[in-house]
Formats: sequence, C-alpha cells, structure tokens
Amino acid sequence: MTELCPSPAAGNWPSWVGPDLVAGRTLSFAELKTAGDWIFWLETRPEEQGRAVIVGRRPDGTLVDLTPPDRTIGTRVHEYGGGAWDVRLSGDNPEVIFSDRKTGDLWSTYGERSARVIDGQRVPEQRYADLTWDPTGNGVFCVRETHAGGMPVAALVYVDPMGKETVLAEEADFYAAPRPSPDGAFLAWFSWQNPEMPWTATALSVAPLDRTSLQLGPATDLSGKEKCSIIEPRWAQDGTLYVTSDARGSWSPVQFIGNEAGWTARFLPSVNAEIGLPHWVFGQRTLLPLSDGELLALGIRQGLNCVLHFANGQWEDVSMGAPVNVPERLTNGNFAWIDAREDAPPSLAIGDMTGSSEHFRSSVTFPEGVTQNDLSKPEPLSFQTADGTEAYALFYKPASGSSCLAEGEKPPLVVMAHGGPTGRANPAFAFKVQWWTSRGFAVLDVNYRGSTGFGRQYREALNLKWGVADVEDCLAGVRAVIERNLVDPHRCVIRGSSAGGLTVLAALAHSDLFAAGASLYGVTDLRALAEETHKFEARYLDGLIGRYPEDEAVYLERSPITHADKINVPVLFLHGGGDKVVPLSQAEAMSTKLEQAELHVYPDEGHGFRDRAVVEDALIRELRFYQRVFGEKVA
Repeated sequence: MTELCPSPAAGNWPSWVGPDLVAGRTLSFAELKTAGDWIFWLETRPEEQGRAVIVGRRPDGTLVDLTPPDRTIGTRVHEYGGGAWDVRLSGDNPEVIFSDRKTGDLWSTYGERSARVIDGQRVPEQRYADLTWDPTGNGVFCVRETHAGGMPVAALVYVDPMGKETVLAEEADFYAAPRPSPDGAFLAWFSWQNPEMPWTATALSVAPLDRTSLQLGPATDLSGKEKCSIIEPRWAQDGTLYVTSDARGSWSPVQFIGNEAGWTARFLPSVNAEIGLPHWVFGQRTLLPLSDGELLALGIRQGLNCVLHFANGQWEDVSMGAPVNVPERLTNGNFAWIDAREDAPPSLAIGDMTGSSEHFRSSVTFPEGVTQNDLSKPEPLSFQTADGTEAYALFYKPASGSSCLAEGEKPPLVVMAHGGPTGRANPAFAFKVQWWTSRGFAVLDVNYRGSTGFGRQYREALNLKWGVADVEDCLAGVRAVIERNLVDPHRCVIRGSSAGGLTVLAALAHSDLFAAGASLYGVTDLRALAEETHKFEARYLDGLIGRYPEDEAVYLERSPITHADKINVPVLFLHGGGDKVVPLSQAEAMSTKLEQAELHVYPDEGHGFRDRAVVEDALIRELRFYQRVFGEKVA
C-alpha cells in the first residue's frame, strides 16, 4: 500500500531555503584574530553591497566597526587574495592595517583616525597581502605584487608608517606568510617557484633581521632534502618556530628550535588527521602554539573537521565545535573561533577545550519554525574507484519537516564536483547544499582523487590525470549510491564550478549516468586556459596535465570541447563577463557546439558570483533547468 504523502515529487518540494538566504541575508566571517581579550574578524555584509569590514569585540562584549564606512577590505594578490589586514593593540585600543579592495591602497586606522599609507594606484600597479604588524616597530611586513606589464613580480617588503617600502626578498616567483619572531630578531616565510604550486613544493626560510637597516641577513633554508609542501610558519612566544609539512605523507606539525649552531627540526608524533590547507588564499591558520610546547590544531579526518590538542608528547581530540581555522587564544584563558557546524549557520564562538562555549554573532537566523528535521547533515561515504583504491564523498539525504518521499520513491541526485581541483567537499552547514536537499534532492559532494584532507599521496593521485581520475571518482560515487538504493538512477545531474566545471563536462561526455549538467564559470578548453590564465596558476597544469605546448595532444584530449559531440543531454552554462581566471570565451565556444545548451552571462561578474541578485538568479535558473529536464512542473 502506498504511503500517504502530501508532497509533490522529490526535487519539487516546497522549501524554507529561499534564494535570499543563500545570497541575501547571510553575513560572511573570515580570518578571526585575537589580541588581549579583544576578538577581531573580517565580516562581509550583503546588505552593504558585499562590503567587507573589520569588526572588533571589546572585552566587555561590545561590537564595533574598526574600518571606515567608505572602505572595503580585500586584495587581489594571486587574484584569490586573503590576508588583507592585521590588527594590534596600542594601549587599550586596536590599530588596523588593511588593503582597500577597490583601489589597492594600504590604510591604517586607530580610533576615529584613518590615514592612507600607500596609494595602490601608482604606476606600476602594486597589490599587498599577508599583512603582519612588526611586533617591535610601527611598520608592517607583507607580500607585494607589482604589475608592470607581463607577469607580476612578487617580493617580501617592509612598509613603514610613512609608506616607505624596503624590499626584503624578491628572488622567488611567489612569497607567503612573512612572520616576524616575537622579539623581532628573525623573519620566517615560505616561497615557491614555477612550475610548483604551494601544495607541491615550497621552501621555508628564516633570516635574521637587522632592526636598524631593516635588511635581512643570510637566510637559512629549513625545507629539508625532500620535495615537500612546508607552509604556515607560526612562532611561539619562546621563539620556537612551528610549521606544517607533508614530508611524511600528510601535512603535520614540525617544530624548529634555534640556537647558535642553527635550527634543529623535530617532527611531532603522527596524528590520525591532516593538519594543513592548500594555500589558495593568504591568512589561513591551522596551528596555534600554546605555552610549554603545547599546540592546538585544526585537522581534517575522513573529510570532517576536528580540533586537536598536543600536550605531554601526545595528541588528543578536544570538543571545540567545528572551526574554520584553528581557535585563537584570549588572555583570559578562553579561545575564540568561527564555528561552522553541520547543523547551524556559521557563527562566532568563545569557549574552552572542555566543550563549554557561547555563540555571540551568527551569520543568519533560521526562519521561524525550522527544526532539525528540516536540515540535511553530511554522511561520510567511501567507495572503490576505477583503479581499485578508495575514494570519498559526503552524502546528504533529502530533509524536510513537512514533505516526504512516497513509498518506493527515490530522490533525484545532485552531484557536486568541487573546484581547485585541490579543494575539498566542506562538511560545514551551507545553504547551497540545503537549497537542494530541502527541495527533495539528495546531494553527493565528491572528494575525488586530488582533494585535500586525505594526505599527499591522495592529492598527487590526480597528477597528470585531471579530467580522468576526478571523472572516474564522480562516476564511481554515483554508482555507489545507486547500488545502495539511495537515489533515483534516472534523475541524476552533476554540477561544478571552475575546475569542477571541467569535471562536469567530461563526466557528461564519458558516461550516460546523468540527465543533465551545469557548469558555473567552468573550464572547457585546457589549451586556452594554459595560454590565458594568471601568474598564480600559469604552470599549475604542468602537474595536472603536462607541459604546454609540448603535451598539446594531451591538453586537446582532456578538453571537454574536444568531446562536445559525445554530450547528448542538456547543459546549463553560467559565466561572468569579466572572468579573468576562466574567460567567458570558454563557455561561449563550448555552448555553440552542443545541441542542448543554455548559456547565461552575468556581464559584471568575475570568477565566482558575488552580487546578491546574480547569486539568486543563478540558483533559481539552475533549479528550474533541472525541473524542466525531469519534466516536472516548475515551482
């Protein structure tokens, strides 16, 4: 007997997740820092046209904006930015140094006073990132990127309060994380050279700093003999330097102790998690040195976040929610962090390692009446992939407090292929997932080979196999959930953005599992990408595909545009007219080769959609596209 269910077919359920929740009313928090008992963070506000502002929480709990209302914080170094500000206490009041996203100017603010330190519109154009206050002076260490025609030139520089710049290092193609020791006597940083990426091979350097001339002495290379990714230098108050290195198979902490004979390295005991994130943006933190050799760390285990405490020579899990970055210490003994749990919107939290915490600012409030029954939570999933190894995904079931599946009905499936491709399926609560699950879709967010969080070997399994291994894993994941009777095999679609768009189109060309696909600012022609992309990724494809133009035949074979004639299902293309990472021409060329293609261009958007109206339109457009494909009434 069929179960009485008042709901329409899964995929068309009435939903509590409107486009305004995904794009309109949600605050965004990033790069939380502390000083004394102050807490600071970068807050992006949709109601102010996406303006990003530094907000401070005083020790008494009062919140205050610390940057002027006519400025928005951000940087375009490496195009992806990050690390566009830093803060310190001067007396009892915070002093902020920041880059203005629109102009590239450097500004400092203190109380009601603000002053421009550097005019970023000078010729040649200069951009600044990874800003770090000098602990013993009034200047700031940072990465500078100079655009004077051709490829940008990177350097480590010191900027004094009057805007005078002292170049500290400029031999490498890329620099990151200039971190002065607490006494200001040393500077640590990491760098890398083309064709490497920061997750394939970096050099960690430490050099003495002459406080009078502000020049570096001879640098010591602490990278070791093995090719590895060694990133995120961070000093303890006693002068011990900590980094995270994947020299032993996955990112994990290494301790460096300096003395008259040099620097001695010590790998900390292994831990069942990966501690480190791919350096796509500046300002990420996964390690926090405490006192007496203790550490707090953000780890990734089976695709899920965990917080780890190192003390007395061993690691243990501690209960501190689901931080975006490692929690930061307050002088009162507590910690502060951005909490991104599976069942609640991101919020700002204060607590300790026992699990005691309070949340004092949320990105958004759920509409009235929403309960846990309306929320879909990720279930870690593993499955065998084409080469016999294990691959991973997060699976989300449909969830609704008012709708249900009819007896025998299986939900349609939305497969998500993340970007990067060195990204990962993030388990944090996201309206972009709930948008689908609340309407009766299941979601499979695939951590295909190449993803972060499973060690270096898993990341490197995509080397020279992009467009093959990632596609195989997405297909294997779909077959796994079909075999487990979790989804409707006739109503599977696949979507992806940027690098994930290539995976989407290749999957459509090489399988018949999907009824449709959506490519959001996705790659279609690898040869054009190799010729047109920006410096940060100019040689990225060397490791993923091969050298260009020497391996042009491989680029041609892996490009979805080569196999357009094999795609016989509808495809939706959404692209920004100002995209400089994956130019609009890629989507235009691909769409003209398909019989069932829809291309919609957002003229003022770049790589990734940020404008509220654009995000809302893209969501609705994609939903209605799938509903039409399934032959259902459009809600």
